[in-house]
Amino acid sequence: MVLGFVRRGVQEMMIARADSAKNHIIFKQPDETIPFGSQLTVDADEVAVFFKDGKVVAVMPPGRHTLQSANLPFLSNLVDSFTGGNVFKAEVFFVLIREIPNIKFGGKIGAVEDPKSGVPVVTMVHGTFSIKVVDPQRLILGLVGMQSSDNEAFLSWFREQTLKVIRDRVAELLVKQKWPLLDVTSGAYTEEIEQMVIQGVQPHVADYGIQVVRSGNFVITMSDEDRDNLKKLYTDAAYVRMAGGMQGFQQFSAGKAMMGAGEGMAQGGGGGGEGGMGGAGGAILGGAGLGVGFGMAQMFSQQGGMMAGSQGPAGPQGGFQQGTAQGGAPGALGPATPAPGGAAGQPTQGTGVKCPHCAAVVVPGKFCAECGKPLAPEKRYCPSCGAEVGAKAKFCAGCGTKMPE
Repeated sequence: MVLGFVRRGVQEMMIARADSAKNHIIFKQPDETIPFGSQLTVDADEVAVFFKDGKVVAVMPPGRHTLQSANLPFLSNLVDSFTGGNVFKAEVFFVLIREIPNIKFGGKIGAVEDPKSGVPVVTMVHGTFSIKVVDPQRLILGLVGMQSSDNEAFLSWFREQTLKVIRDRVAELLVKQKWPLLDVTSGAYTEEIEQMVIQGVQPHVADYGIQVVRSGNFVITMSDEDRDNLKKLYTDAAYVRMAGGMQGFQQFSAGKAMMGAGEGMAQGGGGGGEGGMGGAGGAILGGAGLGVGFGMAQMFSQQGGMMAGSQGPAGPQGGFQQGTAQGGAPGALGPATPAPGGAAGQPTQGTGVKCPHCAAVVVPGKFCAECGKPLAPEKRYCPSCGAEVGAKAKFCAGCGTKMPE
């Protein structure tokens, strides 16, 4: 607050921090022309810095000071000769030297790739810092050099430095530590990130005589939409791991598609109005739709197992078989296809097949046109282990059981 009054023809002033700026880190005296004999009041938690021509002239400690060259020799270097030596010119800054808490900051960190899913997610951060000015001269020199000498300019600069470091540190931690973003935004690593940010900010502000004491309410967040997407991706990935590899993923995807179809049928395309079914009819359709979904999902799962079984030896217990012979036992191969060789049941030339009984080459069919016996060799299975055995085998090659005559 600036007060002026006239005494002995010379205007004298009371120079002090304005009441409205008691919590400002920096407060600049509005008038640079100050009469000799003015009273300077410096509060207990601040200092007054005299600045002129790009240099700090003096730093006044807490207390009340009469601005006269007799007790403050440095003032003689600030005399304005155009006023007859009755006034001096200088910029006077009041700088708080106590700890200043609850300096708020916040903003976007930017798009960060989630290490667990590989999906880029836009993250935000907000919180508070507590700082302390440990060298007022360096603060004034630095800020005035940037043509920023008021409190708002200082806070804007500090928040910019803070966000810059947070962006770098969070991205570095996610890459090196591979922390999932859902864990980071849940607060699981808040303490570690806070310490890394404080250590990272300090070198950037130390040149301005500032010390970062602590941080509080440090929160990293993402949008609700991104959070829901990540949760869905994590859940799907967990199901795929449980199902086992790509085949499990295909089964899981097919099952989800059928479940979605079932849910759509359950809704009946409407909410119970003219286009849908309400009451008991809607309940029945809902149950049927969900049943179809579950049934189809189960079918795909079973097919996956059957396909896996087809890769092993064929047989009643070997899973999915390749076909059924015409009129033959389950699991038997169908009519032979033309291929070179001449083995029993296989064609020797053209479209004819060789009868396994009389060796005549005949037109493919169920029975031999020469001897009347079946063209396809009979399939026999062990009564103990179910393995396929030869038509004339006396013992099972798998378990040694004697085959019935």
